[in-house]
Amino acid sequence: MSGFLHQISVDTLRGVGPQLATKLKKLGLYNLQDLLFHLPLRYIDRTQITPIGGIQPMTEVVIEGEVRASDVVFGRRRSLMCRVQDHSGVISLRFFHFNRAQQERLKPGTRLRCFGEVRRGKSGLELYHPEYQYLDTPNPAELEETLTPIYPATEGISQTRMRDLCGQALAQLSQSTIAELLPAELSWGENSPLSFSLVEALRLLHNPPPGTALHLLAEGQHPAQQRLAAEELVAHNLSLLKLRQKVQQQLAPTLLEDKTAKHKFLSQLAFELTAAQQRVGAEISADISTAIPMLRLVQGDVGSGKTVVAALAAVQAIANGKQAALMAPTEILADQHRINFEQWLRPLGIRVAFLTGKVKGKAREMQLQAIADGSAQMIVGTHALFQDSVEFSDLGLSIIDEQHRFGVHQRLALRNKGFASEDTVLNGLAPHQLQAPHQLIMTATPIPRTLAMSAYADLDCSVIDELPPGRTPVETLVLSNLRRNDIIERLKVACAKGRQAYWVCTLIEESDVLEAQAAEVTASELQLMLPELSIGLIHGRLKPREKLEMMEAFKSGEVNLLVATTVIEVGVDVPNASLMIIDNAERLGLSQLHQLRGRVGRGSQSSHCLLLYSMPISANGSARLKIMHETNDGFKIAEKDLELRGPGEVLGTRQTGDMQLHIADLQRDAHLLPQIKSTAETLLLNHPNNVDLLIMRWLGHSEQYAQA
Repeated sequence: MSGFLHQISVDTLRGVGPQLATKLKKLGLYNLQDLLFHLPLRYIDRTQITPIGGIQPMTEVVIEGEVRASDVVFGRRRSLMCRVQDHSGVISLRFFHFNRAQQERLKPGTRLRCFGEVRRGKSGLELYHPEYQYLDTPNPAELEETLTPIYPATEGISQTRMRDLCGQALAQLSQSTIAELLPAELSWGENSPLSFSLVEALRLLHNPPPGTALHLLAEGQHPAQQRLAAEELVAHNLSLLKLRQKVQQQLAPTLLEDKTAKHKFLSQLAFELTAAQQRVGAEISADISTAIPMLRLVQGDVGSGKTVVAALAAVQAIANGKQAALMAPTEILADQHRINFEQWLRPLGIRVAFLTGKVKGKAREMQLQAIADGSAQMIVGTHALFQDSVEFSDLGLSIIDEQHRFGVHQRLALRNKGFASEDTVLNGLAPHQLQAPHQLIMTATPIPRTLAMSAYADLDCSVIDELPPGRTPVETLVLSNLRRNDIIERLKVACAKGRQAYWVCTLIEESDVLEAQAAEVTASELQLMLPELSIGLIHGRLKPREKLEMMEAFKSGEVNLLVATTVIEVGVDVPNASLMIIDNAERLGLSQLHQLRGRVGRGSQSSHCLLLYSMPISANGSARLKIMHETNDGFKIAEKDLELRGPGEVLGTRQTGDMQLHIADLQRDAHLLPQIKSTAETLLLNHPNNVDLLIMRWLGHSEQYAQA
């Protein structure tokens, strides 16, 4: 065999027939390079013999000794027990499954070498079903020369077979058979992961020599692992940068700032923009003034005023004769945006269309017509906006709210609504239909910087890091459920003063039916205890129209207390609501708790969030409630969330579904990320031929970004 290993199929290996090749493909193993990057999950050390007297429980060891006694023991289960002794001590071997020949062969006086996990048993330390070899044969096997790898496998592929296949691939491995795609000049300074060559790293990780630090391998901190983690992160970064490149090779409409329209918009607002809003607004305005499609993520904590910044950008697009569209993840949030945009844009003579799943029949046809003929310049809706039936007249700006609810592909679907491919130019398309709309993405879920650099490498990032004046920080208290009656009394006093409150019910199991029942029971109990209050109820089982009607009743003040499930997490804006009570708060994640707390503190009066917990509470649950009590800073909360839950959970499955990491770990390897970004940019600029090879090596046969 010769040539690059990524070009050599696994079915060329000794012992690989069609059946085994199919099983290997299930593991994503198509060629020899895939096998080499299929790294062990862990290692066992069979390179040295441990004296029996020095053995510790819950460790895997190799021992040598002589059988001193061998008996069948009867108890709850029949077992064969052998006592093995060396110069330092005695240990028992226990076999629950054995035959007569085995029993006769393991007679006193037999010398054995055994490998297994040490456990505490009735007779002291024991090895259960150890692997063993006889040492009184003419040619006893030598000790292993390297640590023994344990590979990720699938049904029908044993560890022995996996080791054999990886061994065959390793035999082919050399500098000439696998490309070194991170050039030597990319020095990362002292302790650089690039101090290992790719070939050295792969050889060590498949066959670590004796003395290799097992604890470093177990933690993913060994320099050889870091070398591969660095390369994998560069590949992911490159895939997103290529996506960005692909988008930015298209033309976008040049939306120049219209000072008159901007002044008109700002002068009819009931508030002034903060310095942070003005700064981010200027960054967006500069982006959309060029013919390169904008790709910008705006992060802002709960209540920082992202929506008005988005509206300012929409006004700039509409003043240039274009349409703007805003997509939200839920009907409640979409309706909230519709109300705000109508209030802000109607005085400017701008028509707002609204499109969600609940808009049906004649009303839907009218909205679709207004979007298609351009009479609606601002369009607000849910993911219904990128359905086939929706045709825009001239989309210049797409805005996506709560980005973490959508994956990379959905992020691009609305953009694709705005332009046609060049293949159809001959069909007499207007020039604007060859232009990609600018894209603005917003999130109120602060993303730790390390994650933003990785998962959103295709986007420019802006942060609104200032709350509007007059907003008082929400005071958060952590209270035991045993004080429920005191809390209900406090609720009664607040509502008697004309304030409004939320009571959020949470369940361990996410089920619309169970959550609805829990909310209904809570609402009934509270109505009995507080008969003078008007209590509303909202949960996932209600029809969209019923939810909206209940929210309207709460907003108008008809309802004093709203009992709800976590459906009110995002986007509900009722300035008079100043008390938030979250039942069993220990069951929710930090991001969700922070979002819920953001529903209060939207007016000028002091607001409170009461987190009720039930015993017993886990250490993680306790840590979450503690950080909520200590800070209102969404970015500090996001960093703590990352520490407690890991990157997959923080970003959401929709996002990480597009970013499957095999070796790297965004949390563990965060220290590599600043260097990753610059390395990826250098490769794109100076080594473009390596880019696709790197992406293919790591994203492989499921490479998704190129098709996005």
